[in-house]
Amino acid sequence: MSKPYLRHYQKPQKLSAYPLGTASEAGYLVTKNCGWRNERPIIVTTECINCLQCYLYCPDGVIFKTTDGLDIDYDFCKGCGICEKVCPKQAIKMEVETND
Repeated sequence: MSKPYLRHYQKPQKLSAYPLGTASEAGYLVTKNCGWRNERPIIVTTECINCLQCYLYCPDGVIFKTTDGLDIDYDFCKGCGICEKVCPKQAIKMEVETND
């Protein structure tokens, strides 16, 4: 197996020799979920013990702590259901998404 070619990098001698800005243009951040979610998680606040397991396991990072407990940013939630599966008190229920 051959190693990939690495070009020689000559370290600049002065700070002003470094390029300004990023190496490439910034990417495109989607402002909302694309709309393919079938189910959405609902937190049952009376059952929630604030263990933050859902917060830790959410792959999209959409669960956040508020003064009243936990909340979900539905603009970015994809409805994967991992939060429901890891909740030790079953305080998160997945409900069918409606197009209201």
